[in-house]
Amino acid sequence: MKNVLLVTAALLIHAGSALADDQWDDTLTKARGQTVYWNAWGGDERTNAFISWAGEQVKARYGVTIQQVKLTDTAEAVTRVIAEKAAGKTEGGSVDLIWINGPNFLSMKEKGLLHGPFVAGLPNARFLDLSTNSAASVDFTVPVEGYESPWRLAKFVFNYDSARVQAPPKSMKTLLEWARENPGRFTHPDVSNFMGATFLKQALIELAPDRSVLQSPVSDASFETASAPLWAWYDALRPNLWQAGTTFPANGSAQQQLLNDGEIDMSMSFDPASAAAAIAGGQLPDTIRTYSLDGGTIGNISFVAIPFNAAHKEGAEVVADFLLEPATQAHAQDISVLGSFSVLDQNTLDEQQKALFASLPTSPALPGNAELGATLLEPHASWMTRLSEEWAKRYTK
Repeated sequence: MKNVLLVTAALLIHAGSALADDQWDDTLTKARGQTVYWNAWGGDERTNAFISWAGEQVKARYGVTIQQVKLTDTAEAVTRVIAEKAAGKTEGGSVDLIWINGPNFLSMKEKGLLHGPFVAGLPNARFLDLSTNSAASVDFTVPVEGYESPWRLAKFVFNYDSARVQAPPKSMKTLLEWARENPGRFTHPDVSNFMGATFLKQALIELAPDRSVLQSPVSDASFETASAPLWAWYDALRPNLWQAGTTFPANGSAQQQLLNDGEIDMSMSFDPASAAAAIAGGQLPDTIRTYSLDGGTIGNISFVAIPFNAAHKEGAEVVADFLLEPATQAHAQDISVLGSFSVLDQNTLDEQQKALFASLPTSPALPGNAELGATLLEPHASWMTRLSEEWAKRYTK
């Protein structure tokens, strides 16, 4: 009886796999000849060049053409889809694929403007960690539920000058100790800037008594309890900052310039490859190194989504799947291409696929995938607003 059950289970698995293969073959057939209008922010030439390269690849392999619609703001594409729905255009929409995150995704999901769920049906989704609380399954606290597919990773890291710092601090608590021993040699961007606010969020996650509350909208009670240790820590840190914490660089670029000028010994970034790229461009000394904190750091994933009325859904799914191929992800991670770290779960890769990443151009300032450590979920967006407001109230005149 046991052997019969095992055989039956094996047949069911095989049948399910065969069905999935047939469905994907049907998608590939329908996609051939389609032009996918990929609406994506057009403000970065390296990203635009990568999208052009992706277009060449999917055209040659699948007969799918990518036409990038360059946006200055993702909301432009979202507004277009909303207008089409209001006009009753439920098929043949002008937007096939959107590079999307956070509030724009939430808006489209709540308004029923997304095709899907489709991610589980992509063959290369097997390389993702799609568990409930993984970075690939949650977009700024909003469950993805298969309505958008990952394609590139951003992660909070620290950069330091190894010529002056022998053992960089690996936690926010030890950062305070280091700053006390090295007064004036560390700062952060103004908290009105995204990078400065991210620094505070990172500290909040580490210091909060219960970090799970950060995944829910902030309330007066939760903010008071969760942030109390943060303000005690920051009160002790501030006098030891550059300029005694009386002034701050306006943004990450200004902080990087202070590091380059030798004014400070450490900086921060939301791009693990940024220091290596700056060294190559002569904007930082070659003694700069990049690292992540021991307990992990905040990260978020850039996704692509397909509108409910997309004219070329099959072609859009083919593009989304191509972006998840290990070879594609390795190409994107090449510092001479994008330097964008992979969204794939490295534990799912075989040795040949891992070798694609291991053979990438290296730099002493470029951390490996394993060195980046765990990716911590972004707090609910309301926490960043409340943190920034409270910091300004406490520490600015």
